Amino acid sequence: MKKLMFFVCLFAGIGISFAQTDASAKYADIININNLHKHLSIIASAEMEGRETGTEGQRRAAAYIESQFKAIGLKSVAALKGYQQYYPLYQDSLVSCQLTINGKTTEYGKDFISQLNNNENGKFKGSKLVFAGYGIDDANYSDYTGLDVKGKIVIMFLGEPKKNGNYFISGSNRFSEWTFPGISKKLAAAAAKGAAGVLLINPRQESFNDRAVENGKKTGVYFPDSKAAEKSLNFAQLSHALAKELIGKNFDTLLATVKTNGLMNSEWAMESKTSVAYSFQKFRTTINASNVVGIVEGTDKKDEYVFVTGHYDHLGMRNGNIYYGADDDGSGTCSVIVMAEAFAKAAAEGHRPRRTMVFMTVSGEEKGLWGSQYYSDNPFYSLDKTTVDLNIDMVGRVDTERTTADSLNYVYVIGHDKLSSDLPVINEGANNKYTNLVLDYKFDDPNDRNRIYFRSDHYNFARKGVPILFFYDGMLKSDYHKPTDTIEKINWELYEKRTRMIFHTAWEMANRDEMLKRDTPLNMGTR
Repeated sequence: MKKLMFFVCLFAGIGISFAQTDASAKYADIININNLHKHLSIIASAEMEGRETGTEGQRRAAAYIESQFKAIGLKSVAALKGYQQYYPLYQDSLVSCQLTINGKTTEYGKDFISQLNNNENGKFKGSKLVFAGYGIDDANYSDYTGLDVKGKIVIMFLGEPKKNGNYFISGSNRFSEWTFPGISKKLAAAAAKGAAGVLLINPRQESFNDRAVENGKKTGVYFPDSKAAEKSLNFAQLSHALAKELIGKNFDTLLATVKTNGLMNSEWAMESKTSVAYSFQKFRTTINASNVVGIVEGTDKKDEYVFVTGHYDHLGMRNGNIYYGADDDGSGTCSVIVMAEAFAKAAAEGHRPRRTMVFMTVSGEEKGLWGSQYYSDNPFYSLDKTTVDLNIDMVGRVDTERTTADSLNYVYVIGHDKLSSDLPVINEGANNKYTNLVLDYKFDDPNDRNRIYFRSDHYNFARKGVPILFFYDGMLKSDYHKPTDTIEKINWELYEKRTRMIFHTAWEMANRDEMLKRDTPLNMGTR
């Protein structure tokens, strides 16, 4: 386990300025237990109903954060015409769906089902059926080599092949995008090859239970695929019985091969004169969610930006139980609010930061980093001019698995050795000067089995090349994602200390002469 590396003897040589040091210490006093408790007692209250994205509880939390940003004097972003960046979520319900094979109408729920969020209103038909293996078309492996599918219906399996224990595409034991998001990528590949439609086989779903059938009739709230505008195709997922009728005697062999991620042999190629007609219609409801944003405008470097982020959504209500999310991520949300107050007060009293400070609480994190993904794909400030994102997700508790003597004086820091060599120098310098926490880097290990680097909103900045630091308490067991993640479990002294350390780091990054260098590769692979 890596611990804090001290650079005390190097400070003079590397020019760490800690601009306006006395002011930084003065305004850090605003970050105190009383202020943190005041906000967290509201954000993690029963009134917010667990803050699930797309619900009234989430909207109520957004309104509270906006009211606080206004009250402390943050400006809104001109491009937003307010303090919220809205983004669309969809909820679909099935109107009608029909699949006809050689003139025979099949039965929905028995012979096939259709996924609502990967099908759009429309129809397809064709007179020829072609087997395309896994439906992959990649530089490292392609099922379409020598295959003409133009105007035809393609039948394929979910999954992707391995060789010597590693996936062909990734070259490692981690699957590629052909597995997840998988379906959408395979549909796009078939469309690019000119196919008319797709019939899909899930090797591990022989038939459809009641839950699968009902899920095919109405979706939960979901985030629209950012690649939805790309050409795609509709598809139906077949039962194994119907798939065997269409593929014939080789089906059982193919199924066994796919279940072990085996390669498809050319001897199993299949094309038949099979008439297929498919029609699909659904009704879509659009629900808005939002990121809440306020800024403290900078001075001579106001067109450069320091982001401080945290997600304010949580898991909502389940079976009558409220998932309060006090630590996850009420703690990060309230850190953002009190840090914003400290910067706003400093600016009002003549200590305005050189760079513009952007305080952004995002929603949709628990669903799949939706809010930060939307921002990174639709930024209102240049990502090239964004010097850093300091992301705060769970900083109020103690890791119940941590057994070292420093368990009441640590924080996990993720991203210190990635994207910018300036990150650890500045962060460790601020910590050494003001807070003396143990900065634990264990989750920066590329082999981290928990994949923490990919599990919070900083990732959507990092994938665009923006340097990030992610501050985290490591609480993966105990009350993690349970109704018992409540405000009574917060370690207030440690919570205050962590937030102050992040504040001092942000202060230096906002006031130094240069933006952070982008000189270090991201060694974590992809999400």
